[in-house]
Amino acid sequence: MADNGAVDESKMGSRPSPAKSDRARVGTSGYARGRGETGSLCSGATGFEVRTGRRRVDIRDLIPVWSVVRQARGDDPLALGKAAQSARQANLKPRTAEADEVVRSICPYCAVGCGQRIFVKNGEVTQIEGDPDSPISRGRLCPKGAASRSYVQSSLREYKVKYRRPYSTEWEELELEAALDMIADRLIKTREETWEDEDENEVKLHRTLGFAHLGGATLDNEENYLMKKFYTAMGAIQVENQARI
Repeated sequence: MADNGAVDESKMGSRPSPAKSDRARVGTSGYARGRGETGSLCSGATGFEVRTGRRRVDIRDLIPVWSVVRQARGDDPLALGKAAQSARQANLKPRTAEADEVVRSICPYCAVGCGQRIFVKNGEVTQIEGDPDSPISRGRLCPKGAASRSYVQSSLREYKVKYRRPYSTEWEELELEAALDMIADRLIKTREETWEDEDENEVKLHRTLGFAHLGGATLDNEENYLMKKFYTAMGAIQVENQARI
């Protein structure tokens, strides 16, 4: 037996309200509701409304902000710009917008010499991008160049000289000046002990085979030039770069 207080909705001209199970996310563009909220449609004298956890939004106010409507009405028919933006996306700002200054530089990796734009805020690097004014790279950077910000901000970067003594199993920290003195003393000693002035046929050699140099791809052109000149003057003939190996 039906409840006497119940109303037969099939005899009413108005459309019944949807059940709770029919709730759906409404306003995915973010214009009608906050992020993560759910809403349901309910009918009323003024038309359908979107009921959210915070407020009610008339469906007539919601339709104009739908992306397909903005695409048809606006100046972005292909939905490549504003028509495809949500409210959250429209309010986003790039990290570069808050930079205090932009410094131009050259990528420290290979010898291509790609241009970089370094964005700085409060003395800290916030972003590194390609320089569109560079005639070499025209704003492009390879994955290594694009990630060069980690040079100065990586948690894995070492700020102290680490030295492991012969037969030791542990690393110890050294002051930079002490480490440079150790390298210089050993280089000079090795050169004196392995110097070859001439061979058995009295052919002039003026060289040493006691040490070699292996450069890295993170050295810039100026560093490589000076190091090649230095090691050649010291008599070394094995001067290479890891990029060739």
